[in-house]
Amino acid sequence: MPAPAPAPPTDLRPIDRLTAIMARLRDPATGCPWDVQQTFASIAPYTVEEAYEVADAIERGDLSDLKEELGDLLLQVVFHGRMAQEQGAFDFDDVATAICDKLERRHPHVFAGVAYGSIAEQGAAWEAGKAAERAGKGRAASLLDDVPVGLPALTRAVKLSKRAAKVGFVWPTVGEVVAKLHEEVGELEAEIAAGDREKLRQELGDVLFVVANLARALDIEPEDALRSTNAKFIRRFQFIEAALAARGLTPEQSDLVEMDALWDRAKAAEKG
Repeated sequence: MPAPAPAPPTDLRPIDRLTAIMARLRDPATGCPWDVQQTFASIAPYTVEEAYEVADAIERGDLSDLKEELGDLLLQVVFHGRMAQEQGAFDFDDVATAICDKLERRHPHVFAGVAYGSIAEQGAAWEAGKAAERAGKGRAASLLDDVPVGLPALTRAVKLSKRAAKVGFVWPTVGEVVAKLHEEVGELEAEIAAGDREKLRQELGDVLFVVANLARALDIEPEDALRSTNAKFIRRFQFIEAALAARGLTPEQSDLVEMDALWDRAKAAEKG
């Protein structure tokens, strides 16, 4: 068994220390067996999870946790960079250089003396620049081709509808989106009555897609809105559990009428 290699010096710049630690963990002879066997595909779910942990810390307003979660997310970037370096594709410095170049290229009004007459003009130039970049990579024949498949479905629906809206394929008013939502709910109700599971799945998807369009029209991030509602549901259900426990009961020993009354109490207490 090979002798363990020493840890990287602590007096390195933090990012250099982190990349050195990652290289040490990935060493086939003396590294961590788990880290060594990972691939881009196996690490990808952790990368997504860490991004959500960052969002959760922000939602809770916990800056101490945010610092830690940002570190975890940075580790994911370093991990992917190290695996790519081992394959001779690119390394962490290449990743950092690429985003630096992109930021400077997409902000000519900051770095190249270009003047825009308005925020709208700046936004149009930003989108035109992105389109030119997509064309230069020889992909995205469709306006929608490069909206990432791996995004949460609700977020992807917003991005797809936003792309389509840029070329005029959009309901002109919020009222029309709401009317379409009512229409889709009606179609869903019809399929509930009909009992066709596949059509029911499709109609439910249509409802959710229109909800995503409504969120875009209202300039509300639906994932944020749903996270907030999830947290609210947890608070109110835990109120029910606590109130039942004070009566010597569990939710299983209660019924919907009693729990619904406690839900209303929790709701009233929040409105205060």
